[in-house]
Amino acid sequence: MRKPKSNATAARERLRRRYRPVRVRALFIGEAPPASGRFFYQADSGLYRAIRDSFANVFGTLRGDNFLDSFRALGCYLVDLCGKPVDRLGNAARRRARRRGEARLTETIRRFRPEIIVLVIRAISPNVRRAEERAKWSGRHIELSYPGRWYRHRVAFLRTLARFLRQTF
Repeated sequence: MRKPKSNATAARERLRRRYRPVRVRALFIGEAPPASGRFFYQADSGLYRAIRDSFANVFGTLRGDNFLDSFRALGCYLVDLCGKPVDRLGNAARRRARRRGEARLTETIRRFRPEIIVLVIRAISPNVRRAEERAKWSGRHIELSYPGRWYRHRVAFLRTLARFLRQTF
């Protein structure tokens, strides 16, 4: 039996669906929504700012409130491996949560059949690879260094994502 979603989880998923493109060309995959309550689709997370800044550096006109609409218009969509925050879990519990998220991600990949999968954090690579295999998906797979608190990771994230955007769109 499935557990009912919390109000916060349900609200996050409604907001996420609002920005789902008709055709998902590039499926961005994160680990989980942060425990802080911030969220990419609320336009208030560090990941949101890093992705928005990369798009703005390449396209120039995707700034401000319009970014999420532009992200969707380009066929981009961000989902998470885990449905609930994991950033305050211990290592073993976090690994278990990631493994549990693989089945849901497999179904997401099957449903959307994206041309490209973009991981925004390398730590989930084995989980995403297993989900891709189970979904019988093949395509372009890109892994980014999470842009978190380390300057060099943010620079690598921005540089790699910008290169991907220039080659793809």
